[in-house]
Amino acid sequence: MISIDNLTVAWGGFTLLDGINFHISDNDKIGLVGKNGAGKSTLMKLIMGLQSPTSGHIDRPPGITIGYLPQIMEHHKGLSVMDETMTVFSETSGLQSEIDLVTAELGERTDYESPEYSALIERLSELNDRLMIAHSEPPEVQARKTLRGLGFKDDELDRRTETFSQGWNMRIELAKILLRRPDLLMLDEPTNHLDIESIEWLEEYLRSRRGSLLLVSHDRKFLDNVTNRTVEIMLGHIHDYKVPYTKYLELRAERIAQQTAAYENQQRMIQKTEEFIQTFRYKPTKSNQVQSRIKALEKLDRIEIDETDNVRLTVKFPPAPRCGDVAYKAVDMAAGYPGKVVFRGANIEIKRGEKVALVGRNGEGKTTLMRVITGELSPLEGESILGHNVDIGYYAQNQEEILDKTETVFSTLDRIAVGDIRTKLRDILAQFLFRGEDIDKRVNVLSGGERARLGMARLMLQSHNLLALDEPTNHMDIKSKDILKQALKTYTGTLIVVSHDRDFLDGLVDKLYEFRDGRVTEHLGSVSEFLERRRLQNLQELERNAETPKSEVRKDNTVREEQKEKTRMDRKKKNRISYLEAEIEKLETRMAGIESILSAPGENDDIIELTREYLECKRDLDAKTDEWGSLID
Repeated sequence: MISIDNLTVAWGGFTLLDGINFHISDNDKIGLVGKNGAGKSTLMKLIMGLQSPTSGHIDRPPGITIGYLPQIMEHHKGLSVMDETMTVFSETSGLQSEIDLVTAELGERTDYESPEYSALIERLSELNDRLMIAHSEPPEVQARKTLRGLGFKDDELDRRTETFSQGWNMRIELAKILLRRPDLLMLDEPTNHLDIESIEWLEEYLRSRRGSLLLVSHDRKFLDNVTNRTVEIMLGHIHDYKVPYTKYLELRAERIAQQTAAYENQQRMIQKTEEFIQTFRYKPTKSNQVQSRIKALEKLDRIEIDETDNVRLTVKFPPAPRCGDVAYKAVDMAAGYPGKVVFRGANIEIKRGEKVALVGRNGEGKTTLMRVITGELSPLEGESILGHNVDIGYYAQNQEEILDKTETVFSTLDRIAVGDIRTKLRDILAQFLFRGEDIDKRVNVLSGGERARLGMARLMLQSHNLLALDEPTNHMDIKSKDILKQALKTYTGTLIVVSHDRDFLDGLVDKLYEFRDGRVTEHLGSVSEFLERRRLQNLQELERNAETPKSEVRKDNTVREEQKEKTRMDRKKKNRISYLEAEIEKLETRMAGIESILSAPGENDDIIELTREYLECKRDLDAKTDEWGSLID
């Protein structure tokens, strides 16, 4: 579908992408991976045509549709959530216009056997398929389903878009992209602003979606559950694996191990050969053998080990001073802002050394609780009690606003460091991958990942015994997240973390507080166990909603009536299946006849009318086949 041929991107003597080649085929679901700054977002912009390569080119078939969700985007204002989302359906009128143009062109052409004619027929079929899908449900129903899946409540759909945060506006743009149903979907970190339940909905949507996908994500579970292919960008080159992320890690390790073993064997053989040549070079009796081995070395195909980027974070938090048995406690607490209570009735107890996650839908109060714990907010009701001798290290998710953009990387730490720690600032920054000239960079030029690392480095300037981390892994690559997770697992203090990253939380925390519908609920166990319970609760909720208001035991005559009704419905279903099978056969016969005429039309054959009839038959056939399939199931 899309071919990337010998693509190079370079500037100022630095080569970001070096002659890369790969192909995106229909229904490929590709995870694009690599460390921050490797060129993943740049590659997406190149495919979209938003940037131009230094050399090489990208081939896109004519008429292909691409849906692109960048990390940073402009959001539309002035409409409600629903009205803004519904703007996407105005594009279906463009589909019909293109169908009319292609149909008219087919009517004028006589090169029925040419590839161009076949391509037009194929394009017309694709357009009609897309139009049929777009009209499969009323547009408002499609929009409402998608917005609900992405976390919006029904009573929020009439609110204007500018009353929502940037993260929620990103969800609106994502909903619009999904509703367009493009041939290729490109998503750059789509889960950064989604809560766990919305991530699971998107995961299921992408897994069942037809079409190609190019996905950048630092969520290992999301990649594993959605993709079937992994393309790694490393040091300007790509490595292509036809497997999901975790399997790619295994295959990559095996490949490097095999290369290393082969390389070492070859090096031993080369060394022995060179020693033989050196020893017998000037002995006439060995001259033929020496010359033979010299030529063999010249012809030898030297094994090389693929370059790897081994620069990694080396995070280790300072030992935590001892505090009281209870690090934090809330009693019947309500919290929020003037005129708005976010949650109430919260009873929370976090003991010294516990590692706890705050989970739930965005806007339900996770960050609000963090601000209460750190003293930025006072509770509206009840009590908020910080334990004895507790010293908080707070990582806020809005590093963009907290860090002073006029400071350099080094001065950001130097300005707040005191005592002997000032002599170790360069070592601390090196642990977070700021080395050499990097420490003199201004904050305003740092990437999202670099700002996240700098914010985390600030936490290490003092020995805190309670770390309150609000979305610490946003913008961090997978390696950095894994290393941070291991550092937090060995941290001796108390941890309270807000995160939607299931893989990051799994194995790190053993207690969760869920924020939902204005309430805070404690859940003991891992995040996987919590999600499993949540799925069961959702199923039970669906079952409860389906029940009648009064759960009385049915009488025998009611049961008999239901059995009669079931028998009648079964008979009706059987008759409908028979009818559909007969209609499908008629339509297939008629379509075969039209295909025969179109392959060699006569003078009196109306090509336009026949094509129109063929497409109508195809739409009818698809609809009846889908209905037949649903009845058979």
